[in-house]
Amino acid sequence: MNRIDQDQNSEAANASAFWRHPRFAEMSLLKARFTRHRYALHTHETYVIALITQGCEKLRVGRRRDIAPAGTIILVNPEECHDGEAGAEGGWAYRVFYPPVALMTEVATELGLGEAPLFHRSCIDDPELAAAILAAHQVAESGNAADAEALLLAALERLILGYGDRRARSTSDRSSGAKQRLPIYERLVDEEMSNPLTLAEFARAAGVNRFQVIRDFKWLTGLTPGSYIRNHRIREASRLIAKGADLAGAAAAAGFADQSHLTRVFRGIVGVTPGEFRAGIVDGKDPRS
Repeated sequence: MNRIDQDQNSEAANASAFWRHPRFAEMSLLKARFTRHRYALHTHETYVIALITQGCEKLRVGRRRDIAPAGTIILVNPEECHDGEAGAEGGWAYRVFYPPVALMTEVATELGLGEAPLFHRSCIDDPELAAAILAAHQVAESGNAADAEALLLAALERLILGYGDRRARSTSDRSSGAKQRLPIYERLVDEEMSNPLTLAEFARAAGVNRFQVIRDFKWLTGLTPGSYIRNHRIREASRLIAKGADLAGAAAAAGFADQSHLTRVFRGIVGVTPGEFRAGIVDGKDPRS
């Protein structure tokens, strides 16, 4: 995937990048900056969830015509005609999710709705939701599958319950049973230390849905499931290194892609590299040297 040219000095520059979500391979994402591009009226089989990050877009969605400045969330239902062009000098930049109907139906079902949502507003001004969508898109760009899944589902929950045409039928106590489920999550992480874990696997093990998994981790640990897994794996790598394991072996056993992956995450959490940790813990070297 090519990175978008971030040079904003050239108003004539158009750039775009298109890729698949690291967890939901059936969903595409777009990141683009346009100055002169003009979309013809068209439709998608999927939903369109877009966030204007710079500038302003002028668009038509169905029979509605809107001006969408930076911070606006744009919603298009499947098979709903729409277009788009610059709404001001300098054009616009935006980030877009294209979730398929099957995914939105799955999420809506887990939220207690009987069917996929229908959005009656094409442009929304909701700073908190915009921040959630931006974070989900940025993490999906980084390729971090675990956090990308959790952040996207959290954003979709807020979006569907806040702006979909139907509400959830019931709301359960978000903290109910969380303490009883945590040992199940911990055991699963231990058993699958060297394998990637999805929210669905946590949900199946505990007999809940993916949203409850996210809530459980947030309520009990203050972490996303992805952050919890990384933290747990860093602890395992630290334990192995302290027992004398080589760095590459510790990285593999703790579930990291390779030694460089371990080093990046380790330094971000522990504050030193695994080599520096080993030097101080195993070799007994003075870190000031």
